[in-house]
Amino acid sequence: MAIESEVLVIGGGLGGLTSALAAAREGADVRLVSYKQSTLRQASGLVDVLGYTPDGDGPLTDPYEAIPSLPEDHPYRKVGVGTVRDALSLFDDAVPTYEGEHTDTNALLPTHGGSIKPTARYPAGASAGLASDTRDTLLVGIEEMVDFDAPHVAAHLDATGVPFDVRGETIRFPGDLRADAKVTRYAKLLDTNSEVAVRGRMVPAREALAQRVNPLLEDEQRVGFPAILGDDNPGAIRDALRDHLGVDVFEVPMGPPSLAGLRLEDALFSALDEAGASIETGNPVVDFDGEDRIEKVFIEKNGAKIPNSADQYVLATGGFVGKGVESDRDGVYEPIFDCHIPHAEDRYDWFEGELFGDHEFARYGVATDDDLRPLDASEHSEFENLRAAGSVLGGYDFAAEKSGSGVSIATGYAAGQRAAQEAR
Repeated sequence: MAIESEVLVIGGGLGGLTSALAAAREGADVRLVSYKQSTLRQASGLVDVLGYTPDGDGPLTDPYEAIPSLPEDHPYRKVGVGTVRDALSLFDDAVPTYEGEHTDTNALLPTHGGSIKPTARYPAGASAGLASDTRDTLLVGIEEMVDFDAPHVAAHLDATGVPFDVRGETIRFPGDLRADAKVTRYAKLLDTNSEVAVRGRMVPAREALAQRVNPLLEDEQRVGFPAILGDDNPGAIRDALRDHLGVDVFEVPMGPPSLAGLRLEDALFSALDEAGASIETGNPVVDFDGEDRIEKVFIEKNGAKIPNSADQYVLATGGFVGKGVESDRDGVYEPIFDCHIPHAEDRYDWFEGELFGDHEFARYGVATDDDLRPLDASEHSEFENLRAAGSVLGGYDFAAEKSGSGVSIATGYAAGQRAAQEAR
């Protein structure tokens, strides 16, 4: 017997989660299915709308102002500036621990590599670290965390011309953690504030961490740590460190596995639970029935194909990284519904010879109409009740533009809302 819903969203990344949330808040009976864990845990946790134009101009001050000048096939042009704004409003309501909603201007945040990234929304824990802030900064690295070399990051930031003095120091994290400990282990120790041994006596972990940093402070007015400062209540940990150190404390967004991404994932799943959506992860969608209209999809579970039917469907399976778009010697394809992916026939035209060249494959993905329905090679809708959202879409280079999260949220919102409005 088929599992039924009004809107079925395929994909658990930012586009899929936003689609499901938008549809559920429109009153639809929503089911989200995802094969793998959300890719958010691999992301920095920052929400970029548009940092650079496709021609490389930027960093942009006002991303919304630049949207009308983007190419016509860009996802932002499909949904429009108003929808981008509405989608970000939905995000702000669902994730109140983020900042940036007070302005249209991009914030500039330092990254764990020492570059400056323009972004529209960022965790509250990163707010004291804005690159536009003129306060001198101490960055603190952890010996055991080789992917955050604080002196190296500080040197790179200084070379960008930031309006403050910055330097980096490295400490050994208090407590008996293995050298290969996961970021969640550091976070858990600080969440529980468990006692750790310091010079023969037991000290709460937050105080012990501050004791290691205090002797390193000179005239800095703020201290930046890699994003490990708790999962359950990071605000309380930052406040405790600020009280011990006497300066503001912030987190630097990190690469995968990303604690900030995990926090964002948790917040969105909580919002989905509150909205009444049904969620299933761990089993792939492997087939479907239908011609002009999708009647049902089949989810593989323990060797059986379980039918799931809905009135409306949203495809949000990701791009090349998320396996929502795949390629072989015969071409580029979308693996579930076999949606058309426009691409050059000659594989040598997919890329440029230079590493950082204008690679055509970066823009490969599903082409849609203005209602986000995938189009076939003749530019007719593939299925009347299917929409696509997020990085499965073509027409943009999210890495070069710094637009990935924004496109996922905006198209996810539009696809989910419109699917709910058309569902029976």
